[in-house]
Amino acid sequence: MKLDSRAHLAELIAIDKNTLPADGGDGFNRLIFARSPYLLQHAENPVNWYEWGQAAFDLARDENRPVLLSIGYATCHWCHVMAHESFEDQEVADLLNRHFVCIKVDREERPDIDDFYMTVAQVLTGRGGWPLNIFMTPDRRPFFAMTYLPKQDRQGMRGLMGLLGNIAVLWRQQPDKIENNCSAIMETLVNISQPIPQEATDLEELNQEAFRQLSGIYDEELGGFGASPKFPMPVNLSWLIEQGAVGNTEALEMALHTLRSMRRGGIWDQLGGGLHRYSVDQKWLVPHFEKMLYDQAMLALVSLEAFQADGDPLFLDMALEIYRFVDEDLTAPMGGIYSALDADSEGEEGRFYIWTKDEIDEILGTDAPMFCRYFDVSSYGNFEGSTILNIPTDIDAFCAREECDRDELEEMLERCGLRLLEQRATRIHPLRDEKIITAWNGLMIAALARGGAISGVREFIERAGRAATCIMEHLRRPDGRLLRSFMGGPSDIPAFLEDYAFLTFGLIELFEATLDSVWLDKARGLADDMLRLFYDNGTGEFSKTGSDAEQMPIRASLEHDGVLPSPFSMAAKCFIRLAHACDCPELLDHAHALLAASLDDARRHPAAHLGSIQALTMLEHEPVLATFRGKRDSTGVRDLLQQVKAGYIPNLIIMFESGDAAAPSVSLCARGTCYPPAGDPADLARIILEITAHNSITSVDSQGVPAQ
Repeated sequence: MKLDSRAHLAELIAIDKNTLPADGGDGFNRLIFARSPYLLQHAENPVNWYEWGQAAFDLARDENRPVLLSIGYATCHWCHVMAHESFEDQEVADLLNRHFVCIKVDREERPDIDDFYMTVAQVLTGRGGWPLNIFMTPDRRPFFAMTYLPKQDRQGMRGLMGLLGNIAVLWRQQPDKIENNCSAIMETLVNISQPIPQEATDLEELNQEAFRQLSGIYDEELGGFGASPKFPMPVNLSWLIEQGAVGNTEALEMALHTLRSMRRGGIWDQLGGGLHRYSVDQKWLVPHFEKMLYDQAMLALVSLEAFQADGDPLFLDMALEIYRFVDEDLTAPMGGIYSALDADSEGEEGRFYIWTKDEIDEILGTDAPMFCRYFDVSSYGNFEGSTILNIPTDIDAFCAREECDRDELEEMLERCGLRLLEQRATRIHPLRDEKIITAWNGLMIAALARGGAISGVREFIERAGRAATCIMEHLRRPDGRLLRSFMGGPSDIPAFLEDYAFLTFGLIELFEATLDSVWLDKARGLADDMLRLFYDNGTGEFSKTGSDAEQMPIRASLEHDGVLPSPFSMAAKCFIRLAHACDCPELLDHAHALLAASLDDARRHPAAHLGSIQALTMLEHEPVLATFRGKRDSTGVRDLLQQVKAGYIPNLIIMFESGDAAAPSVSLCARGTCYPPAGDPADLARIILEITAHNSITSVDSQGVPAQ
């Protein structure tokens, strides 16, 4: 095990691959030629790994061996654990190399492969996760799925060695059982993939039932949903804030309380900003320490919505802290944004982020006692003898208890935080996955652009523009086809629907932050590409993989809005916004087609399809149109734009009519009324207040039923 995994990965990348034989030679396997950090992490395994490709499947067929497909990602803690326990072990490798053909896949590079075989795992086991290990035939039909297993049987958990031996025997001696498993699984997947006739959808009932479902699992004391582990679930929070805008004050409070709880918890990096992956406990205290770009983007977006809806500067500060972290730790020199930071460093999860009281006392001196009381630091710790910084008491309550001045406390905390950050910077850093992924960059572009428009900080908009330019210039083929990722050069993997949809979202937000029609035109072009690559004119359906790309054995997916929005719901929202902003009403029909696949399941499980419900709400209600006029970069236009962006206005569509000589103004149209053009931010604020006041249609009780 290498203690400095970031430095070791750099060493592997720097090796002159031209000097190595095709199988990697002594000390390596074929993964040494990969670009993916995750695959390179396994390049020194004694397992004869292959990358996904026809060569591996041809070998399996020619030698009549089953295939082990192992899927993970570079910053996955349990992937590391299984690698150290099993894939680095010679005994395990000998068994694998003798009886199996082994393939490694980075799920972030190939979400299509991951999505298909994760659906298999959920069908077979009722759950998923990474590392995902699939056993399948040489023709890619799965017959067994598992996630992490230890090398040997342990505490009632089956061991990998025993499982491998059993499968090898079964493959040789009872191939009929393997075939029966394959047939049953494929039949189930075919049934999943069949379109279901759609009935009329009652949007009000969907929203009411979704609120009942979320309320049933909401943690009233600690915020969030369910017990443990707890995920941030920004899609849920965004929908709750939207419900608050139409009168459900309880929904809004659920979202705000959850955000405040996360901000005070150990899931938030109290020194460096940004969000860890999820909390393994109910209290948001002990996180799974990896930091993913998409989590930062999604939480920044929903924090901005909370700020718009509630006005508490805490929520704007959350977004700003995320921007700082992303700028300092994840932004590439070329302007794109890297994927993630590992959970582990020096062979331990969380080592980079935790502290002992002795360390803090030594660094902070006389400031240490107050700092420790505020951030819950004790001699016995809260995580394996050390401390994860968290804020158990609201700052105002803390000041009242300690009888201290809030301004003085905040100044002291900032001073101490900087000193601890300086010390933390001397530690061995977690591995950084330096893949630049199109989809995740699209989300962060959207977050930066929206944050810049709301706060008036041009730097954020400029950073969004640099990232967008990076993607459009470096992650496209000469024919214009978007590519999935970039690391040392563009990948040869065509971008997926999520890449197109999330990037389109980012470009729309960038247009709305700058009023520069270049970004809107690029977004419209991506929408045309989505129709060309992912829409089947014969069936009227969209797929997640382009028609020009490799296809999985069956188009099967358990589609829903989860930690990330579904690409279908995101694409639908983009089509709706572009339909109005670009006067392309035909895109509304395509938005309906994008949502059709999920609406039947949304009727049964609406809380799992909140992004789709938001998109359906956009389709069934007239937008609020804001048309700006004047010189695009003038102070007057910028002030009016910031005023519009400051409030929470669901289904807002921004348009711009250039006119250098015209006095800056904005015209708002909502619910059949077009208001007189406003050139003064104060007049504009009054119009917005009138519009948003009418949004609050009714209050909703705790069961999601409109109050009488």
